[in-house]
Amino acid sequence: MSKIIIYQIFTRLFGNTTTNCQLHADRQQNGVGKFQDITASALQEIKKLGITHVWYTGIIEHALVDGYSKQKIKGHNPLIVKGRAGSPYAICDYYDVNPDLAVNVENRMQEFEELVTRTHKEGLKVIIDFVPNHLARQYKSDKSPEGISDFGANDNTIKAFDNQNNFYYLPGNELVLPNELMHKTWEHYVFESYTEFPAKATGNDKFHHFLDINDWYETVKLNYGINYQTGERIFDPVPDTWNKMLDILMYWAAKKVDAFRCDMAEMVPVEFWNWVIPKVKNQFPEILFLAEIYNPVQYANYLNFGYFDYLYDKVGLYDAVKRIIQEKAGVNDLTQCWQQLNGHDDKMLRFLENHDEERIASRFFAGNPLAAIPGVVVSLMMNNGPFMLYFGQEVGEPAIGESGFSGDDGRTTIFDYWNVPEHQKWMNNGKFDGAQLSLEQKQLRETYKFLMNFALENEAFSEGKFYDLMWINQQNEGMNSGKVFAFLRYTKSQQFLILSNFSANDTIVNLIIGEHALQEMNYERNKTIHLNNLTNGNQNQVSYSEIMTTGLKIKIPVYGY
Repeated sequence: MSKIIIYQIFTRLFGNTTTNCQLHADRQQNGVGKFQDITASALQEIKKLGITHVWYTGIIEHALVDGYSKQKIKGHNPLIVKGRAGSPYAICDYYDVNPDLAVNVENRMQEFEELVTRTHKEGLKVIIDFVPNHLARQYKSDKSPEGISDFGANDNTIKAFDNQNNFYYLPGNELVLPNELMHKTWEHYVFESYTEFPAKATGNDKFHHFLDINDWYETVKLNYGINYQTGERIFDPVPDTWNKMLDILMYWAAKKVDAFRCDMAEMVPVEFWNWVIPKVKNQFPEILFLAEIYNPVQYANYLNFGYFDYLYDKVGLYDAVKRIIQEKAGVNDLTQCWQQLNGHDDKMLRFLENHDEERIASRFFAGNPLAAIPGVVVSLMMNNGPFMLYFGQEVGEPAIGESGFSGDDGRTTIFDYWNVPEHQKWMNNGKFDGAQLSLEQKQLRETYKFLMNFALENEAFSEGKFYDLMWINQQNEGMNSGKVFAFLRYTKSQQFLILSNFSANDTIVNLIIGEHALQEMNYERNKTIHLNNLTNGNQNQVSYSEIMTTGLKIKIPVYGY
């Protein structure tokens, strides 16, 4: 099996060519990307990066302010929509796609299905979000199959909890939205009040009718059979929400989706995943489940009992790499990362950017896209598990300035109609040839392309073993700076020595490979070891004893490998 390398596309923004976007403007003024913008040419260029899977973010229909009256698609109350375009994680119909993404709104599902077909034709697989923990406050499906009742339609709203209710209620209490929302204004837009009685629990496990501006106030928490007031877990009879979600997963799997990225998976009981994933895989055995999860204590539970294929490695490797890039820690933190995973290394998804995180080139992270390269090397090559690239990362998108609801925070907005300027240069009005990129951007993209293809094409990175060389080199020249991380990846037929330099300076190191490592790679004593430097083409050889004692003198360039 090849290494999985994912390219995340925020679908609403990917194909947008508008350059002069205005704050809080609608889709007509600011533009919006479409399914059809992701052409065969675009997909071919994405695949050339070394990509195996494309994660199309924001596919399922979510709450947005401006509806489509001709198609009888209602807009949602702006008081409970974040931004003008809305959060893709406030789902308002699990059986439909975001109408903003279609050229012909009436044919929106067909256009999505054509994108899936187009993606597969180019040899890539499709990932979409599954959002199980919460949905939009004004959820109403007009596409659900016959026999499937809407969420909450049969709830007993006078009970705070019932295992057959889809929602949690706060009987006798009306929802009180954050005060800050009452002052929300957009030019030429009239805000109406919003009433919810009885109030429902909110998506971020807020079981109170008074909401704070930092709450997920646009969402309602779904009930999977846990009574949060008493701690009871009542899964017999099977909660109605379980059956509804199984039907939704089957619906999208039947549309030839290859994987689900499961939003906030640890906020849903692991017993549900234990029940639902085998049922889906029984009918679609090749489908993958990736969990957004942030609690390392739960990793084993969600892998072994929850049957997930892969989990986010955010609080481990991502956070460690970010600390090192920002010079808040040294590379020894990387050793602690793999040691704390307890053998789950190959089941972790690594990344340096996604829709939730700050852009590397932003002033909030590194301010320099090149500073990410040593972290990319480590995240991509340290383990057999998947690696993910966020669109625009490969050309150094810095997400400069305010873009609406999210403000100026170094992230590409997920809430408003906006553009991604450096990505637009690569897109080049639909040619996808990068002609508008600077020389530095072209070189950066080629670096990503080389690294990802190298990891994809060599078995050592998909099925090989890992050996950390830091323990034996702590006091050696260059290795004691806290800036250079060295490790081995190997199989019977391939052995790679990898060094990654997090320093803004060229660094010379003297690296020893101990006898234990050499024996692990089946090198024999008294044999000559041949070295081929894949970054500059140099070749030399060293004796078994020399590499153990004198070591290798290696120069690594600024932010290089």
